[in-house]
Amino acid sequence: MVAALRDIYDPEIPVNIYDLGLIYGVDVSEDGEVEVTMTLTTPHCPVAESMPAEVEIRVSAVPGVSHANVNLVWDPPWNPQAMSDEAKLELGML
Repeated sequence: MVAALRDIYDPEIPVNIYDLGLIYGVDVSEDGEVEVTMTLTTPHCPVAESMPAEVEIRVSAVPGVSHANVNLVWDPPWNPQAMSDEAKLELGML
């Protein structure tokens, strides 16, 4: 799952959505159903409509996944501290 999520990049920030800290959780059931909880950097993000669908498509393509569902949440709101050290380094924040 993580590899699939790291292949998806925020169009405005040159960092993948996993290292950017947009993924709050990935739950996988024994029968291959995947529930992804995620957020965006802001509710006004230009990809607010398309990004969850892209995540669902990419996760659904992972071998063994029978169904994927994405829950887009705004609480807690995203903040830069959610980024991985790699993402912070990439953006010159370390």
